[in-house]
Amino acid sequence: MSGIRRSVVAAAPGKVDVLLVGGGGREHALAWKLAQSPLCDTLFCAPGNPGISREQNVTSLALNVENQEEVVRWCKDNEIGLVLVGPEAPLVSGLIDALKAGGIRAFGPSAAAAQLEGSKKFVKDLCRDYDIPTGSYEAFTDPEAAKEYIRSRGAPIVVKADGLAAGKGVVVAHSVEEALAAVDDMLINRVFGDAGTKIVVEEFLDGEEASYFALIDGETCVALASAQDHKAVGEGDTGPNTGGMGAYSPAPVVTPSVESQVMEEIVQRTASAMVKKGVPFTGVLFAGLMIKDGRARLLEHNVRFGDPECQCLMMRLQSDLLEVLLAAADGQLSGTQLQWSPDTALTVVLAARGYPGSYTKGTVIRNLDAVTTAKVFHAGTSSNDAGEVTATGGRVLGVTAVAADVEQAQRKAYQAVDIIDWPEGFCRRDIGWRAVARIHQ
Repeated sequence: MSGIRRSVVAAAPGKVDVLLVGGGGREHALAWKLAQSPLCDTLFCAPGNPGISREQNVTSLALNVENQEEVVRWCKDNEIGLVLVGPEAPLVSGLIDALKAGGIRAFGPSAAAAQLEGSKKFVKDLCRDYDIPTGSYEAFTDPEAAKEYIRSRGAPIVVKADGLAAGKGVVVAHSVEEALAAVDDMLINRVFGDAGTKIVVEEFLDGEEASYFALIDGETCVALASAQDHKAVGEGDTGPNTGGMGAYSPAPVVTPSVESQVMEEIVQRTASAMVKKGVPFTGVLFAGLMIKDGRARLLEHNVRFGDPECQCLMMRLQSDLLEVLLAAADGQLSGTQLQWSPDTALTVVLAARGYPGSYTKGTVIRNLDAVTTAKVFHAGTSSNDAGEVTATGGRVLGVTAVAADVEQAQRKAYQAVDIIDWPEGFCRRDIGWRAVARIHQ
């Protein structure tokens, strides 16, 4: 705790001090946007990163966010007016519950509501019981029963670890043999640990994938925006899945009619179902979609902003983010309308060579200050003794540009990427390719 306690100075009238939990690219984008709010007095980020620390009026903290009592005590001592939790793990483990029990205003779902991300079976059961469009499925703890089901269904088929697996607990199997091996890996070899003690085997959905985001405070749902992530490590969406190699917003595949269907049949039905189950949801609902023939079905729910989609959304959002988060935390979202730039934002992720496998840490990244055509969000960075920015994670930077259309945004983003001096890094060179192809159809 040493070095993080400050003398308490009351926030200016009408302003609040904010704590943002997390230290990745999503949190850098949120910090950048929150710090612009006239309602924000001081923004603290735990643990933060070198990029977040460079933002005006932002202070990074060495606060142990896994120790809920410590977080609650610090928030009380420092009169924090709102806590925003970025990553999924603290939400699933109940940090919001602890904060609210301590009388601290917090934005995000309870642990019970965070099952929407913490358990694949919970979501699929919810879809079945409340007529939310998704693929067929069965859940298993017995490997032989899972294998029998897979053989009866054939391939392609999808095998998912039930719990949180850092975005890597999904196998899209194109052969029965591949699916059977995934069952062994998860249920017998326990490659995902406790996250894989139960698995969900589900129908392979064909179409184009997209992400959709909404703010919810119980039953009131406010649309945010669409985006499209690029999960595969290789160009043309080839190779193993990652946490996301880039994104852009808006996603053209989410037409106005698709958006209307998603809000009515997926977002609103999910919110209403959670109220009926006695676990109302407050926070950001992320719907992972598969869209075909103008209709969307739900692949998965997440209970927080996506990464790297959040970087694109924050660059396009024109409304005061803090104002709307305070309203949501207070259950006062009704009547809220957000303003968005009509432009396209596009994020290219720079990752360490070898990712998503093993990669070297500690390599120096240079020339970041020379980037002028894009905003560089830090995801997996640190500082060495010489004050240089170093790479510590797999996904390290999110280079985000905004322009009138996706082709121009793509061009600006890659111009910025090419200025950055980091030989040990790599990126996909085709982020936005589906939307660019639409322009030239």
